[in-house]
Amino acid sequence: MAAPVSGGGRLCRLAWRRRAGALHSGAQPAALGREPGKVAAAQSGVAPWRAVVGLEVHAQISSNSKIFSGSQVQFTAPPNSLVSFFDASLPGTLPVLNRRCVEAAVMTGLALSCSINKKSLFDRKHYFYADLPAGYQITQQRLPIAVNGNLSYTLCVGAKQSQMVTKNVRIKQIQLEQDSGKSLHNDARSQTFIDLNRAGVGLMEVVMEPDMCCGEEAAAAVRELQLILQTLGSSQAIMAEGQLRVDANVSVHHPGESYGVRTEVKNINSLRFLARAVDYEIQRQIEELENGGTILNETRAFDYKLGCTIPMRDKEGKQDYRFMPEPNLPPLILYDAKSLPANIDDQQVVNIDWIQERLPDLPSVKRVRLVEQYGILPEHSFTLLVLEELWKGEGKTPLQIVKEKRLELIQNQRELDQICQAVMEGHQEEVMEIKAGNKKVLNKLIGLVQRATQRRADPILVKQILEKKLSQ
Repeated sequence: MAAPVSGGGRLCRLAWRRRAGALHSGAQPAALGREPGKVAAAQSGVAPWRAVVGLEVHAQISSNSKIFSGSQVQFTAPPNSLVSFFDASLPGTLPVLNRRCVEAAVMTGLALSCSINKKSLFDRKHYFYADLPAGYQITQQRLPIAVNGNLSYTLCVGAKQSQMVTKNVRIKQIQLEQDSGKSLHNDARSQTFIDLNRAGVGLMEVVMEPDMCCGEEAAAAVRELQLILQTLGSSQAIMAEGQLRVDANVSVHHPGESYGVRTEVKNINSLRFLARAVDYEIQRQIEELENGGTILNETRAFDYKLGCTIPMRDKEGKQDYRFMPEPNLPPLILYDAKSLPANIDDQQVVNIDWIQERLPDLPSVKRVRLVEQYGILPEHSFTLLVLEELWKGEGKTPLQIVKEKRLELIQNQRELDQICQAVMEGHQEEVMEIKAGNKKVLNKLIGLVQRATQRRADPILVKQILEKKLSQ
């Protein structure tokens, strides 16, 4: 792994120290990215630790069809209903590259300040798994479509999370590849079912250098990338639908020493889980090393129910993917205004300059504009940017939207007040119990109000209204 960017930030140079029983008691790892942790470690005489985090982000390309076949892409389709002969890897079928996927990758690379390779190559990555019918994945291992980029992201720090700090992470490369199918495990019947609808869906793998030091930074970087992809339209990046999946590479070492052995936490599909997984893995490695153990170069998964990472397979015997050039796809050639041949059909080529000219304003630029236009605090620009995107078709400013939505909220709160009153009047016995000191019965009233509103009411607000009425 490459070394972090020098001057990566004072806040990033935290010192981890072992807390007795922290992992076994279920306590959360120490707060990250704050100088007090470093002071505490120095005072206790414990040698500080430095964590290193790199990410591989797999973003599903927003396209109507798959990257190498004409099969449709639809999340809610019945199992195995969107599978072409090529997706099923029948003999004699050949890949045909999807132009939309190439343009999406170029657009993403330009937005991340990458150098776009005018010539890139496709490779076969061999491994055997039930949901990979060909026995290999088509990817770009030797010469990817984009390299050497940069992503700026912002996170809140300070005791009240009121300070905004901007950090940078280097983008090593962006490569085009195809997704695998999906394995659906039925433990009760000891069976695994294969759905190939996802097989062959176009992916962009964005490889971030190990310039982060904690879960908070990793989550903030992925969140900014998610906003960029959604702004560009190159990916919907809906993590709940598997359109954005993250692999985190984590290691720890003492300052001045070489990097430690890294572990990879695979297939994280939530920003909150990403932060928790990285923080847990950092703390686990520190405790293991300080107890005299060793860190294995292994692949792990994050169990969100237990709040910990668990081993999947080790990498000590490094898997031989037997990379080889993809014989059925020629080199991918891109052009710019200077290299574009004369009298050529624009529909037959991908023009980098044409895509560059049509890039929309990125989220960071929009946030700066909102701060300057409305004189708001930078941390408030994130919320206003979301509102602007949601209602951009209505021709209203974000502040007009906030004012209107606030009026709607007041009106809805009056309706909710009336519903709470009706529930209390219909359940006087429960009301008397609460007033007699049985506070647990309040949860029943909250549930009744939720049922009456079809669970669209904020339970915290419901509780506040009921408590106010019960105290009268």
